[in-house]
Formats: sequence, C-alpha cells, structure tokens
Amino acid sequence: MADPSTYKPRQGSIPTRPGVYRFRDKDGRVVYVGKAKNLRARLSSYFQDIANLHPRTATMVTTAASVEWTVVATEVEALQLEYSWIKEFDPRFNVKYRDDKSYPWLAVTLNEEFPRVMVGRGAKKKGVKYFGPYSHAWAIRETVDLLLRVFPMRSCSNGVFKRSSQIGRPCLLGYIDKCAAPCVGRIDAEEHRRIAEDFCDFLGGRTDAFVRRVEREMYAASQAQEYERAARLRDDLGALNKALEKQAVVFGDGTDADVIALAEDPLEVAVQIFHVRSGRIRGQRGWVADRVEDLDTGGLVGEFLLQLYAGEEGDAIPREILVPALPEDTATFEQLLSETRGSRVQIRVPLRGDKRQLQKTVAQNAGQSLALHKTRRASDLTARNQALEEIQRALDLPSAPLRIECYDISNLQGTEVVASMVVFEDGLARKSEYRRFVIRSVEGQNDVASMHEVITRRFRRLLDERIEHGAVPGGDLGEGERWGGEVDAQSGPLLVDPETGKPRKFAYTPGLVVVDGGPPQVAAAQRALDELGIDDIPVCGLAKRLEEVWVPGEADPVILPRTSEGLYLLQRIRDEAHRFAITHHRSRRSKSMVESLLDDVPGLGEVRRKTLIKHFGSLKKLRAATVDEIAQVPGIGPATATAIAEAVAPDGAARKTVSVNTATGEIEEG
Repeated sequence: MADPSTYKPRQGSIPTRPGVYRFRDKDGRVVYVGKAKNLRARLSSYFQDIANLHPRTATMVTTAASVEWTVVATEVEALQLEYSWIKEFDPRFNVKYRDDKSYPWLAVTLNEEFPRVMVGRGAKKKGVKYFGPYSHAWAIRETVDLLLRVFPMRSCSNGVFKRSSQIGRPCLLGYIDKCAAPCVGRIDAEEHRRIAEDFCDFLGGRTDAFVRRVEREMYAASQAQEYERAARLRDDLGALNKALEKQAVVFGDGTDADVIALAEDPLEVAVQIFHVRSGRIRGQRGWVADRVEDLDTGGLVGEFLLQLYAGEEGDAIPREILVPALPEDTATFEQLLSETRGSRVQIRVPLRGDKRQLQKTVAQNAGQSLALHKTRRASDLTARNQALEEIQRALDLPSAPLRIECYDISNLQGTEVVASMVVFEDGLARKSEYRRFVIRSVEGQNDVASMHEVITRRFRRLLDERIEHGAVPGGDLGEGERWGGEVDAQSGPLLVDPETGKPRKFAYTPGLVVVDGGPPQVAAAQRALDELGIDDIPVCGLAKRLEEVWVPGEADPVILPRTSEGLYLLQRIRDEAHRFAITHHRSRRSKSMVESLLDDVPGLGEVRRKTLIKHFGSLKKLRAATVDEIAQVPGIGPATATAIAEAVAPDGAARKTVSVNTATGEIEEG
C-alpha cells in the first residue's frame, strides 16, 4: 500500500478551477476518475487523515501512486470529460458504473414509421440514431423534457402508442403540447419524421439555425400582433437555451476539430490537444517534451502535427485543426491530411468566438501541465544533485556550488534603474535571502556599469560584515570563531546575530555568482570582485538568446546540452532574478509616478507625501480612493485631500466640482 503523502501535490499547485482528475496506481493504470467544481478543494479532501475517509476511498488513495488533473472552463465540460475518461479507462474504483449496465445513450428510432426518442443502454441497433454516452440518465431525461416543447416528437412506448391509437385519445404529453400526437392523426408520418430529424440535428450540434429560426418567428408573431404565439415562441426559445446549458460542451455549428495549444520555455514544451467531435469534447491528451531544436511556435506545431497524425486512419483526422500558430508549410500539411481523410482539412488559428475561448482553456491546461512538470522536477533531490554536479564539471569548480546568487538589472529607458539578487541553496529558492538594490551612481541605460555597482555593493557588505566581527574571508576565523560564528565547508564563517539567532545580512559567501547577460556583464562582475580583492568566488553569465554560459576571460561560451539538469537550474535561477527585478522596478515606477503627480499639490510636503504613498501603496489605489478616504491619512485635511484627488485623477476623467466650505470645513460637491 502506498502512503498518500508521498504523492500529495504541493500546496498551491492545484488550481481552483473546474476540472477532472485521475488517480493512477504504481503501474500507471487509472484507478479512479472524478470531476470537481473546485479541483483544489476536492483533491485536498483525499489527502486528509486516512482514518477520516470512507473505507473504499481510503483503499483507493492507498492503492493509487499518483494523481493528475485537467482544467476545463465549466462544470459541463468536466462532466463530459469525466464520462469520456471513465469509458476509456474503466477505473476499478468508479463503483457507479461497475454494474451490469452500460453507459446510457439517447436514442432516436429512425428505423420506425413514427420515430421515438428514448434513453437506452446496451448494444446499438441498426437504423437507430444514438447520442452520448452520458454519465447520468436523469440528465438526459431533463434535456429531452425541455426539447420536446420545441420538437414535439413521440417519446412513448409502443404499447402506449398503440393503445392511444385504438381509443382515439392521446396520452398526457399530447394534451400538454409535448407531443404532436401522431397516434391520433394530428400530424402525418412525414411531418413527424421532419420533427424527429430536426431534433437529431439539434442534438448533433447544429443549434444556431434553430435558435435563429425561433427568434425570427417570435419577432414576426409580435409584429403581426399575435401575442399569444409570440409568448409561446419566447418560451420555446428559453427552453432551447436552457437545454443548451444542460448539454455537454457544444458548439453551435457542430464543430469537428482538434484544438491544440502549447506552453513553452527555452528547454521544454508542453502540448495539449482536445478532440472535439460533433461539437462535443470527446477526449484530451497531453505531453511534455524536451526542445531538441531551436524552433519557434509554428515550427513546434508542425513537428507535433506530423507525429500526431502520421499513420492515422482517415476517420481519426478532423475537418478542422485549431493551432496557436501556423507552421511554415501549412498548405503542405493541409494537402497531406486531406488526402488521408478523403475530404478537405483546414489548419487555422482561431481569432475570436467560442473556438478561441476553447483554445484558451486548452492553453491553460498546457500551462498547468508544464508548471506541474517543472515543480516535480525542481523538487527531485536526485535531479538537483545532478544539476549541481553538472555545473561544477562545466565550470571546473573545486566543489558543487551549494549556494548560488544571481543578479539582474531592470530599467525603463535608463530611468528607475534597479537590480535584484536571488539566492538558491541546494537547488531550491531561498526567498528570505533575496535582496533589492536601487542603482544611483549610474546615469542612463548602462547595464554593465549597473552590474559593476551592484556586485561591488553586495560584496563590500560581505567584507564589512567580516571585518566588523573579526573574520577574514577564505582564511582563519580568528575573532569570528570566538564571537560564536559557525563554519560551513564552502562558505567560511557564518556570522550569526546573537540577538536573533539568524545569520546577518550578506554574511554568506556564495559558491557561484551568476549574472543575467553575456561577456560584458560577466566582465563587469569579475572586475568588481577583483577591485575588492576577492579571488575565490567564481562568476558566470547566462545569455538569454542562445542560453550560453559565459565565464570571465574566455572567448567562447560553455555550451551545456539542452537536456542538461545544470542548464535547467541556471535558467530557473536567471528567470527568478528577472522576475524579482521586474517586480521591484514596477513598484518603484508606480511610486515615482505618484510623487511626480503630487509635486504641485500646495501644502503637501515631503513627509506627508511619503506618508500618503505608504498608506495607499500604489497610484491605482490612490486614484480609486475617495476624498474622504484620502482625508483620513494622518496630517491631510479636507482641502489638501481634494487637491490630491484632482492631481492624481486620469487625464480627461469626468470629475464633480468639489469645494471646501472654509467656515465649516465640510466638503461640498457640485
């Protein structure tokens, strides 16, 4: 038996959206499929104390060895995908469907003189039109009950139909207008068959034409002052819309397509595909693969299409393939697939409407798949150790860099220049050690000079910490040892604050310094260390364009394989430094904009301006605040609050005339 805690998803990794999930055993077989309105809430319930679970649920979670999920847009999509997976995998713990019954179908007996709509199970019969399968028979009956108002075809058994014909009176459905009563001759067989065929077309996904027809008839009846008929048609239209809501994912034009989306980064790509047939999602597949070639999105799509459809039978290829970007040789792909299918196949990018929305859902699944894959890979101890060893060998380091610091510069056309420092220890982010820098001595857009400044400032602080407490970097501890510092085999003395018990800021020596950039940034970082007399901290740079690793003084970069765990770790560290720098830059830019807008407000000095910025935090929140809310900030009165609101209001925004009654101090609006 497996311990559920061994495969419990990390906290926060499960989305809160609707979706379908699968539990698999150690051999990869699906043992349970379920759906949820909120995936995080539902899946979390399986990983509570086993003693609190139902015995069968406890057996399931201890039999399983992994869990995965697919995000969908609505609960209806989740229901459709759930029964598709249950049919495909036949999971042993889905008890509801492990009886002697098969999945329920909605059937229309077109092989009879007066076709009948019914819910059935078991083997299919020739001449009968089937829809489904569905998960719940009651859901089918509710939908049929709504549609019979618009398509009043026969739904009674042969016995009831024969008896009504003999006595000359229809059954109850005939009296309430949910059956056209062909049993008593209200309509003939030909007209009744037309109703049945319209019913089949609607369930088959061709819904738009019927909805538009009912709307036209409703408006025409209203203009002709036939208000009772218009009211009935209005109710019919409501029934159609309600039935559409109850059906599994349906496109109004009966779409037959494969919807493909990608989530990619420089090292890996996740692919998701939803198979849509007759307007309904019939299945879903996904892969995560290493990027072995430098291809753009269109190139990746082309490679995927070739692998996906090569050797497939004609009926497995849809009429339409929706992709995020067109491959370069789209016409060739269309010709090849059209010949295999035997009819025209179109490859295109959806730009608007329901198909665009569905592709966004598929893209969300691809993103979730890639994020989950990265989370699992990053938390793998073996992979982390391998990554550190690969970096050590590639850069010829004396030992594995257990602590890596990465630096990035962010600016907007040379203004508000900031830098970030992120720290990874043992291959994992150490966010408590992250630091931010504001670059003040460099003017304009000069990333090289900015990098030199930030490296100088960071490691001068390291030297100051050591000198202050009597420790010499890379040498004997001296007074630092008597002061109570610990010793790390790689980092030297770890200066611990005796009051808090925590290491002092900048007290650790990194095993490797990584800078975001190429040779110029690497040279600047190395020059800063040389000027400080530090010669035992290695430096490298990771250039974004080709993911090349640059070291000081070398004319050629170090090329790590695309599948290298070491390159993957360096890339994650570099991307985290970039994210942290961008976040800091945006915050600074917002505060700077607030300050510039408030410069001309009379009576608002520097102290009160800083108090105001600290209180609201951003320009967006300050603009959203009312005059009364601004006046609640300490030191700001009604008159100043009014002036602030006018100063930060967007250009052209409509404002009320605001004035302050000097006698009473009250704000008056005009």
